[in-house]
Amino acid sequence: MVRKIKRLAVLTRDCSGVNAALRAVVRTADSMGIEVWGVIRHYAGLIKGDFCHLSRIDVSGILNNGGTILRTSRCKEFMTEEGQRKALAQIQNHNIDALVVIGGNGSLAGAHVLATKYGVQVVGIPATIDNDINGVEMSIGADTAVNVAMEAIDKIRDTAFSLERIFVVEVMGRKSGYIASQVALAGGCEELLIPEVNDDFSTLLANIKEGNQRGKVSWIIVVAEGRAKAHDVAQKISEATGLETRVAVLGHIQRGGRPTAFDRILAARLGNYAVQVLVEGVTDVCVRLKTGELGVIPLEEAIQPKDFDFVTEAALIKILT
Repeated sequence: MVRKIKRLAVLTRDCSGVNAALRAVVRTADSMGIEVWGVIRHYAGLIKGDFCHLSRIDVSGILNNGGTILRTSRCKEFMTEEGQRKALAQIQNHNIDALVVIGGNGSLAGAHVLATKYGVQVVGIPATIDNDINGVEMSIGADTAVNVAMEAIDKIRDTAFSLERIFVVEVMGRKSGYIASQVALAGGCEELLIPEVNDDFSTLLANIKEGNQRGKVSWIIVVAEGRAKAHDVAQKISEATGLETRVAVLGHIQRGGRPTAFDRILAARLGNYAVQVLVEGVTDVCVRLKTGELGVIPLEEAIQPKDFDFVTEAALIKILT
């Protein structure tokens, strides 16, 4: 027998499109007569019982805003059993029937613990600029992050050409080369350095020397932060080639900004579907859009390392530059 949900709570991490997903959850739940409470500052707020009621009016006008109106933080305490039991106590004290967790691997791993260890009904919504949720084609926020980085690289390209310089552009991605690979291909960049390919710099340096001998005077080299630091790469290039090299670290601008239409629509569909899944009594899953169809994947599978294959992107970059 499916337990009727009267009150659900939502936790969020931060990236563009999260507010759109939160809005969809609140308004879908409201249409079903379900009360929604937001958890301030993610799992830290869940442990402290920092809840706020969310009505349709409360989520009005947030669709196009980046970040999260609920704010967020990392929480080491939740990684302990004591912290998890505090969170469970708050869920019970506030009469929360189910949780929606919007975030990346860490957030979804926490949701999986609550579901399997403590019997909390929970559904996850994938939201991370790294797009590294296993079994999920696109996470909320990834498209916006790529477009933000792409706009910056287009502007850097103008300067690189005009001043005849090499630019090493560092983008986000501690364990994932998704953003780097996408902007390198879309931006016509000459070289790509990502965590998934741990080669040395000898080939890159040889390519630059050979290109310079042919008369090439500008390069854009994209490096994911988890592969190397842009300043270190630039120093190696300058020392080996004698060419003037500059650095641009894009940093956290990739996490913010107005979400693209793609991310807004994806967030709306996944937020709406997450509530439907909860009402049906499903738990311990992550909602996803795959080949145009809405569905779910077990959280245990979703939090496993995603097997990226960047062979196609790397080959195209070499051919097209």
